[in-house]
Amino acid sequence: MNKIQTEIPEERGVSQTVIEAVAEAEGVRPVELRPPLYDVIDPEALDRIFDDALTVGKVIFNYNGCEISVFSDGYVAVEKQYTGHRPIKS
Repeated sequence: MNKIQTEIPEERGVSQTVIEAVAEAEGVRPVELRPPLYDVIDPEALDRIFDDALTVGKVIFNYNGCEISVFSDGYVAVEKQYTGHRPIKS
């Protein structure tokens, strides 16, 4: 399971930071992600939620086999979810 944590740079929006972090977790270029982020969540709305410095909270959603957590303190965490079958111990 890969976990990426990154700070949101001021010159980039939240959605761009999410795309770059998921691409890093997947080991691909951002333009290679399928489906695109906008098929899963509205990137403009995600950016607007965290535009206000008074916003407190977090948004969690799943995208491309990853759990994405966006925190109002300026961090994004991407955790790649395990998708294989685990053997059952008897």
